[in-house]
Amino acid sequence: MVATGKTVNSLASGARRVSRRLVASYVLDWISIAAIAAVGGALSRVHGAKHAFSLQDPSISYPYHDDTVSIGVVVIVCLVAPGIITAIISLLFIPGPTVHRSTPRSLIWRRKIWEWNTAWMGLGLSLASALLLTEGLKDLAGKPRPMMLAVCDPDTSPESLARYKVGGLGSSLGSAVPIVVDWHICRNTDASQLRNAFASWPSGHSSFSWAGMLYLSLFLCAKFAIHIPLMPASSYNSRRYISTFDEEEEHDGHDEDEDPSKRLRSASSSPQPPSHPPRNEAAAPPVYLFIIAFIPIGVALFIATSRWFDYKHHGFDIISGSLIGIVTAWVGFRWYHLPIQGGSGWAWGARSRDRAFWLGVGRANYVGEEGWESARVANGGTHRDVEAGGHVVGAGLPDQRESIETGVSGARS
Repeated sequence: MVATGKTVNSLASGARRVSRRLVASYVLDWISIAAIAAVGGALSRVHGAKHAFSLQDPSISYPYHDDTVSIGVVVIVCLVAPGIITAIISLLFIPGPTVHRSTPRSLIWRRKIWEWNTAWMGLGLSLASALLLTEGLKDLAGKPRPMMLAVCDPDTSPESLARYKVGGLGSSLGSAVPIVVDWHICRNTDASQLRNAFASWPSGHSSFSWAGMLYLSLFLCAKFAIHIPLMPASSYNSRRYISTFDEEEEHDGHDEDEDPSKRLRSASSSPQPPSHPPRNEAAAPPVYLFIIAFIPIGVALFIATSRWFDYKHHGFDIISGSLIGIVTAWVGFRWYHLPIQGGSGWAWGARSRDRAFWLGVGRANYVGEEGWESARVANGGTHRDVEAGGHVVGAGLPDQRESIETGVSGARS
């Protein structure tokens, strides 16, 4: 109970030093993400183009089939579940084992909340962008679905064919050449069903599932260091061979065929720290972590494939939607997170207070010296407990400064 009270007090004290301008900047980020999603949702209700079609086209003559994976399930699996999982990971596994035990709770909770916030912002940007792109392209293309004729229920009378014919050289359904007709030939008067029947490209299930599931996989790989081992090129190129038992040998970075006297002279003139054996430069993560990270990708593959055997999309539509989701997932992740390799699982640090809304000409990036600090602290406050460009800078906290942010400074430079 006492520890909880200290945590609340430290958080309240830290909140008073946070820059309101910087908080407003990230509130604007959230508003922008919500606006993207709102526009995408509005486009999903627009009755866009309806492409002309041939009544003899077998690719749109499949029977109607209910959704194996409904839209509601897609939202739960690809939005709600990643949101819960990323929040739990951010609160339980941040800041990690490298943090010093004496680090103030306010700094630890600030890092937890920041990682949680960036996790949700990246997920929101990924899904909102995929929704906007998919629904906008659906309205522009108006491509018939594989089961379109079953929904359309066209009037095939000679009078109707003559009235709604817009192309093709055929004169009847028995012609050897096709008849291209307009959508008004449909006897189905349900506007929503007809709009859905002409929304084949690109696949919304595919884009949304990949946007959410791939983002979750990237997040898991970052937080649990799941990546293919990569030995630095400098270590590999500096050696002509790798010894059988190099883990048990001491290396000083010199060629073993070098003259010992030259080695001693060079060591005395420019001492170099001993290098690690190549085998110790990297190690493969446990396979069970790889399996966990691959599960969301498997879910995305299943959802996308279900659109094929449900006769809701053509193959090209599914591939196109998947590519949209893959791109938006990568952009959403990298917009707020460091690369998986070399990033130590951290999100990017916050923008600085004076660069919260735009960069301005002559500045290299959005990171400044004051970070989250308020204007009062920046102008000479007595207590400085701030994050500058992803680094924790606190008076009297020299040990915690690097431990809580291991790996961030190297990635930023």
